[in-house]
Amino acid sequence: QLALVESGGGLVQPGGSLRLSCAASGFILDYYAIGWFRQAPGKEREGVSCINSSHGSTNYDDSVKGRFTISRDNAKTTVYLQMNNLKPEDTAAYYCAVTPEVLFSPCKLSSQDYNYWGQGTQVTVSS
Repeated sequence: QLALVESGGGLVQPGGSLRLSCAASGFILDYYAIGWFRQAPGKEREGVSCINSSHGSTNYDDSVKGRFTISRDNAKTTVYLQMNNLKPEDTAAYYCAVTPEVLFSPCKLSSQDYNYWGQGTQVTVSS
């Protein structure tokens, strides 16, 4: 059975760090674009970061550049989102999603481009 499972969310103080994981079950993350998205209550889902699994190129929303880092493991089973210097406005449910990679093109941060989603993990940044 194919699945994406997110983990690593939690409660953290402003300025703190968390590392989210997106683990693929039943398939490997080869020639996929993997995206991280978030959705806060009352707001639309927004793209945070993405990575192309074949060559590791990445893309970030301006709101997280310099603070978040996306990476993948060599086995291509897990993608990580390292989140540093967290702010209260980062509070949201975080989801990972995959879509077939478009070779030689950057991955996209639009949720409409992704067709397989995990269940999400909650991140709360509060003092």
